[in-house]
Amino acid sequence: MKAFKISAKWIVAIVAVVALIVIAANCVTVVKPGHTGVVVTLGKVNSNVLQEGLHFKAPFVQAVVMIDNRISKLEVETEAFSKDLQTVETTLAINYRVDTAKSYSIYKNIGKDYETVLVTPAVNEVLKAITAKYTAEESVTNRSLISEGLVTALNEKLNEIGLYVTDVNIINFDFSEAYITAIEEKQVAQQQLLKAETEKQTAITNAEAEAEATRIKAEAEAAANKALTESLTPELIEYNKIQKWDGKLPQVTGGNAIVDLTVE
Repeated sequence: MKAFKISAKWIVAIVAVVALIVIAANCVTVVKPGHTGVVVTLGKVNSNVLQEGLHFKAPFVQAVVMIDNRISKLEVETEAFSKDLQTVETTLAINYRVDTAKSYSIYKNIGKDYETVLVTPAVNEVLKAITAKYTAEESVTNRSLISEGLVTALNEKLNEIGLYVTDVNIINFDFSEAYITAIEEKQVAQQQLLKAETEKQTAITNAEAEAEATRIKAEAEAAANKALTESLTPELIEYNKIQKWDGKLPQVTGGNAIVDLTVE
């Protein structure tokens, strides 16, 4: 009987130690780096959030919900229509974070599923509005402008709630097969037109160059002839006659007789 009483005391002691350990474990909580702790007391959300580190709380009465305040990545696949009514299937990668000061209000009003409830619908709405401003072809060539517009518009919708979008990357734009074929045909036609225009300009340039060469040659010949004409003075003409004379006087023909005027 005595042995039984000793064993019972040990059992009570062990139970007490375990209870103390459980109570002690429920008296403290650790908030991990990059997180805030939202304290819930008997179902009521407290406005004071816990920052990183070790904190005490009322055991079994208070619970601490961890909110990740680090930059999170969300990938969204959505469909929109361009300005020229083409279907644009878009894949976006959105980087966003939760404001530490508003962790409690986000959890209180929305819960932990704020990404599905707020961020994704906002991305779909904003993308549809921005895509409608550009034609399908412009959407491809203006990716950076669309990304910047998405960041600005999303922050306008979400900042007041406590969500901040830091970056939006357009991973891909997809169009219908018919539209892609039309674009390819347009590019081929543009290339052929450019080739024809280049050949035309080359032919015009060659013709102009040939005409210019002919004009320059004609002007040079005219200038040479003018210079030669201006150099032929009466004295020079007389001198050339004398230089070319062979010493014989011209013969005069009268009737049937030929008179030789050559001086012996």
